[in-house]
Amino acid sequence: MAEDIFIGGGGAEYGAPQVMLLDKSNRHGLVAGATGTGKTVTLQIMAEGFSNAGVPVFLSDVKGDLSGLAVAGTQSHKLHDAFMKRSATIGLDLVYDNFPVTFWDLFGEKGHPIRATVAEMGPLLLSRMMELTDVQEGVLNVAFRVSDEEGLPLLDLKDLQAVLIWVGQNAADLSLRYGNVATSSVGAIQRQLLVLENQGGTALFGEPALQLSDLMRVRPDGKGEINILAADQLMGSPRLYATFLLWLLSELFEELPEVGNPDKPKLVFFFDEAHLLFDGAPKALVDKVEQVARLIRSKGVGVYFVTQNPADIPDDILGQLGNRVQHALRAFTAKDRKELKTASETYRDNPEFDTAEAIQQVGTGEAVTSFLDAKGIPHVVQRTLIRPPSSQLGPIDKQTRDALMAGSDMAGKYDVTLDRESASEMLAKRANTAAKEAEEAEAAELALEEKEREFKQARRYDGGETTSRGTSRSRSSSDTGFGGALAK
Repeated sequence: MAEDIFIGGGGAEYGAPQVMLLDKSNRHGLVAGATGTGKTVTLQIMAEGFSNAGVPVFLSDVKGDLSGLAVAGTQSHKLHDAFMKRSATIGLDLVYDNFPVTFWDLFGEKGHPIRATVAEMGPLLLSRMMELTDVQEGVLNVAFRVSDEEGLPLLDLKDLQAVLIWVGQNAADLSLRYGNVATSSVGAIQRQLLVLENQGGTALFGEPALQLSDLMRVRPDGKGEINILAADQLMGSPRLYATFLLWLLSELFEELPEVGNPDKPKLVFFFDEAHLLFDGAPKALVDKVEQVARLIRSKGVGVYFVTQNPADIPDDILGQLGNRVQHALRAFTAKDRKELKTASETYRDNPEFDTAEAIQQVGTGEAVTSFLDAKGIPHVVQRTLIRPPSSQLGPIDKQTRDALMAGSDMAGKYDVTLDRESASEMLAKRANTAAKEAEEAEAAELALEEKEREFKQARRYDGGETTSRGTSRSRSSSDTGFGGALAK
């Protein structure tokens, strides 16, 4: 079994192999660089390497280029000669090959649907997704607590909307238990849920929810499954994109067992456009990401952040990323130069060149790299020519994608939405029952009032018996009166 992943050739003539050790690849990593410097190809060849080693991969395809992993490269490709030349330079015997791929898509268009329940997402991530204030987040927490106490499952957005209506209607009583629950805050959350619906959030929430084991499959030939999330449309809602990936990472952290220091990861997770996760993020969310990044490696999961600039990643998280591939950064402004200097200082110096200059000078498909050695210590930084991919460089066509989806193990498993009884239906039943009981009580009360009114007006009738008694009493009265005496 392979013990490492070949990334490229380093050193003066690019002949020194630069490899990432599999047993250190759960120590997380960083792939950074300006637009057009080769980050996507680096992502592709790392995914290939992990798959060949039997490690499942999850990555997001922001531009659509990574779908080419499903198809082998060809000699007819326009860059074939360049690939062969580079392979000879770095000592690689390049063999074109395809890899096992499963396509996923929150909207169910370019991949199998992928869903989570509202309860699984939780109030913290939902608040981030909807950009709620602290007060509104507090009310959302109350809604989640109420759903638990009242036995109201939160599966999709209509469930959450129904519970929020109930919270608004019972705000006075809830305020005595949980503090002020303002109906204005409930209304603000409902408006944000409407915005989320318009952004396509309805497709994310519901059942059947994703089973994590479906992301961690290994094919019979020993290759790890490469799970590709179609994110080109999703990037139109950046908060939805970032929050979904953070939820998935959190679920892996919560559900997977401890494995210590495995020979290779159980799963590798690439977080592309990672700056979206941290832009304007509250401290509670950043702390959550830091906690997950720090502890999830013991669950056998490696997390690789992909972004333009290392400065996009908070320092506490950046310090945990042991394997690094830094493509070119440009320094056009004073801020750029400061960030370049900071980036270069995070590497172990190589006496043969200046790291900051190298980061500016490396060309497309070249990078400054540093990987952990057998003792977990970062190697000195190297200028590295990144290896060419074995799979197709660039996207596949729609027909090929459709054929792959139809033949996938996941075909049909998540395609049909399951709408079982949950909070919205249960609250609707309660409302209908309460309305019926109120209607019956009102009818009974009206009947009672009518009887009381008839009694007061002396309009109670019992048929013929009442008339007979009246006649008898009348005759008896006549017989004993003055007229009766005369008659006698």
